[in-house]
Amino acid sequence: MNDTQDFLDFLAAAPSSHHAAAEVSARLQAAGFTPQDPARAWDASPGGHVMVRGGAVMAWWVPEDASPDSGFRIIGSHTDSPGFTLKPEPELHSAGWQQAAVEVYGGPILASWLDRELTLAGRVVLADGSDRLVDTGPLLRIPHLAVHLDRSSELKLDRQVHLQPVYAAGAPELSVMDCIAEQIGVAREDIIAHNLITADTQPGAVFGGAGDFLAAGRLDNLTSVFTSLKAMLGAVASGDTGSDILVLAAFDHEEVGSNSTTGAAGPILEDVLARTAGALGADEEHRRQMFARSSCVSADAAHSVHPNYAGKHDPTHHPLLGSGPVLKVNGNQRYASDAVTSGMWQRACASAGVPSQTFVGRNDVPCGSTIGPITATRLGIDTVDVGVPLLSMHSARELAGVQDLLWFTQALEAYLINH
Repeated sequence: MNDTQDFLDFLAAAPSSHHAAAEVSARLQAAGFTPQDPARAWDASPGGHVMVRGGAVMAWWVPEDASPDSGFRIIGSHTDSPGFTLKPEPELHSAGWQQAAVEVYGGPILASWLDRELTLAGRVVLADGSDRLVDTGPLLRIPHLAVHLDRSSELKLDRQVHLQPVYAAGAPELSVMDCIAEQIGVAREDIIAHNLITADTQPGAVFGGAGDFLAAGRLDNLTSVFTSLKAMLGAVASGDTGSDILVLAAFDHEEVGSNSTTGAAGPILEDVLARTAGALGADEEHRRQMFARSSCVSADAAHSVHPNYAGKHDPTHHPLLGSGPVLKVNGNQRYASDAVTSGMWQRACASAGVPSQTFVGRNDVPCGSTIGPITATRLGIDTVDVGVPLLSMHSARELAGVQDLLWFTQALEAYLINH
């Protein structure tokens, strides 16, 4: 299987953050990583370890000679993407239609979600305290209004009124929770809580005149989750990891600010680092020394220059699909990159033989942010922000370059083994 098809398979297996975390864990366990229960004694024995908490997954590789004199090499990403989450009381009825009550999650391009067959995916909790992953398949659709009924130049979408998807008509006895319960084979009353989000069910596809474009949902930021996973496995297989502990940190809730137990602003990564250091015999002073020897690559999707809106981009910085991973820089600290960490990234790209580009926003066009500044601020670990260039970021179906994913994997792997 080639890497592009492997990525498309990964996307298909990860319609929600919970699925993405589970898929990363399953692949790492298949490669010999051992699951870690955070409620039990911490395992920092040589080899790979992995922990899933909700929609986040943390993994760490401990070399044979790891000690309090080691550092951490971290690749951070996030598993969540914009969409629509199912409300706790999800039943709506309007004009004979059955609709699912949803809440906008993050900053989706709203119009891009219209007229698509959507799944509901994520986690449900049952009355016995257990939980299940759910992926309903094509269940919902947010229908557009016919042009004959509104001939204004631009249809204004009300986030509360116009974005509630339909799942049935003339069937008031059929609830959306009935559909979910049937999909996982339980009684409706057994489901007592849920975290479910929409995802486009159209499979990802490679296209373009040269077959070098890739279109799919959730490229922001599963491109980074997948490439960091491949880089971790590649670095481990190389046998050349040095004495530093390698860490994969894929957080949830980045699209809504990262303020959760599984987000980058929460304690989950610090727990992994501190408990690993402690299990290696490090006291508080040695742990702080380990952090000072550490670095982090914040891997999140970047913007490609847009051919129809080139004026939205800085005139001297035009990252392009198919031209390599992007180093993201912002003087106002929306990204964590500085001269030292930018140099670290450029050396990794050079070591891997990978081209590199730089993104800097226009002064009059605000840019987004990432887990990078949060991680750097919370832990005091030097961090760089990088990613593959995309068009249509936050659309239900985004656009990437096939070669950029391959190059990004190679550069991330070079970062992990460049000691």
